[in-house]
Formats: sequence, C-alpha cells, structure tokens
Amino acid sequence: MKKIFLIFLMLPLFTLAQKTYVPDGAFEQALINLDLDDIFDDSVFTSAIDTVQILYLSNDGIADLTGIENFTALTGLFCNDNQLTELDLSNNPNLFELNCRNNLLTSLDVRNGNNLGLWYFTATFNPDLYCIDVDEVANANANWEKDSGCVFFTDCFPSSIKNYTAHKKLIKVLDVFGRSVTPKPNMTLFYIYDDGSTEKKLIIK
Repeated sequence: MKKIFLIFLMLPLFTLAQKTYVPDGAFEQALINLDLDDIFDDSVFTSAIDTVQILYLSNDGIADLTGIENFTALTGLFCNDNQLTELDLSNNPNLFELNCRNNLLTSLDVRNGNNLGLWYFTATFNPDLYCIDVDEVANANANWEKDSGCVFFTDCFPSSIKNYTAHKKLIKVLDVFGRSVTPKPNMTLFYIYDDGSTEKKLIIK
C-alpha cells in the first residue's frame, strides 16, 4: 500500500519533468530571452510553454520551429522575417493571429480544426510556397493573405503521391486562387488527380 501511495505522489513530478524537443538553437535562445527556458540543451520544459498565448519571434534567425506543437494555448504567433522552410501549426487550435511572412517556407500546415477562429493570417513573401494546407479553402481565400503564386488546399502533399501510378485520372485544374479553370498557356495551374496527387504546371507558349 505504501508503494502505491508513493507512486501517486511522484506522478505530478513526472508530469512537471516532461520536456519538449527544440532543436533550433535560435528558437531556444529566443525562448530563453523570453524567460521560458534557462538551459541551452535543445529542450524546454513543456509546463513552461503549454500556457503561453502570444509568441513574438520576429527576425530571430530561426530556421526550425519544431516544438511549437506543444504551445497548445497559443493564440498569436509572429514568426515573420526568419529562415523557416516548414511550419506545422496543426496542433495549435487556438490560433487567432499568425504572421509568418518573409521566410523561406515551402510547406505550411494550418489544419488545426479551427480555421474560422484564425482571424488574422499573412504568409506573403514566401516565394517557394505554392500551397498552404487549410481546413476551410473558401474562408482562407476570402480573408487570408498569401502570395499570388500560392493556393489554399485541404491536402497539398497527400501520402498517396508516394503510390503514384501512370493510370491516374485528372479531376480538375485550379488557378492560383483555387478556382476551377480551363488550362491555358502562360498560367500557373494546379492539376488535381483522382489518386490525391497534385502537380503544379506552367506551360509557356
């Protein structure tokens, strides 16, 4: 009975000791500067970040925001003017504001189950970002800012692309605004196939 009692006493200690992996040194340094961490060891105590609501990380030289998934209470993220190439915010359901403009993004996932609650969104000046994963395409097109060569889509990089076959069937063609169009020369177009794959094409004549 005493052993069981000791286990229950120690459970809160184990919970407090949980850590979140933060491999990017610039990101961890920013967290140290914000008094959310105190030891430079590629990690931060989860209990120190899971109640943080607003995070200002502008122009901090950050290339990787791994660890952001445990900022589960986050409502505002300002990570503009960095060197981010990928950003996954699918585990941040409380986001109200997002500024990730002027990075090097090639992948951005905001399928957090609450896109209608994301009131302010800008991902402009990411020239290699061609598709943004969202829950609500119509809402994103109506209210969010992105570069003209980028589209909002519900599944930009489906796993079925790995199972590519030569017999796939074209379902529709979208322009950069996500509208169904008839293919024409000198237009950036997205070809959507029945196997879930997407191809970006630009036919120049």
